[in-house]
Amino acid sequence: MTLAESLADGIAALGFTLPQATQDHLLQYLELIRKWNRVHNLTAVCEPERMLPRHLLDSLAVLPHITGSRIVDVGSGAGLPGIPLALARPDWHVILLESNHKKAIFLQQVRIELQLENIEVVAERVENFHPAAKFDTVISRAFSDLADFVKLAGHLCLKDGNSGRLMAMKGVYPYEELVQIPLLFMVEKTLSIVVPSLEAERHLVILRRA
Repeated sequence: MTLAESLADGIAALGFTLPQATQDHLLQYLELIRKWNRVHNLTAVCEPERMLPRHLLDSLAVLPHITGSRIVDVGSGAGLPGIPLALARPDWHVILLESNHKKAIFLQQVRIELQLENIEVVAERVENFHPAAKFDTVISRAFSDLADFVKLAGHLCLKDGNSGRLMAMKGVYPYEELVQIPLLFMVEKTLSIVVPSLEAERHLVILRRA
């Protein structure tokens, strides 16, 4: 099975559809990660066949749970989950927040090569980032534990509890982290996420203001 066929099957298994042009861009993005990874150490997983479920499908799996159209990906790294989400939803405005300048340069290159007009790259530490407008969804993937995520990134979330959400992508169910969340935020729900072709536990913790 080709990489393109694996991607198409994975998207179908997630229960939604994406235009062929979007799928092509996702594969181009995967190739850019593979190419730049030789120098910039973007990810420990560098084989396209393994990156597809672990990075692309894992990122796309949270798509149905995102609320609002202003998204910030905290500690974006190689652009995960922000770039796959931005490719899937060109009507969203996605900020990729990454303090590592080499990684931020890579993110800018992806934005240019894939002509992603709905993406903005910000090379800044999360605690020092104070945009004029807050975000509907503040999401992270392997950024920090939940307590630090709330403390460092909570200020980016809309103050309207009906709109703003913090979302943390996790592996195994984070029992210990959940009891240490600062009182300013509360757990709205914790979802078990099934990622096609990925034999690993995945969970999405969704937090809102208390």
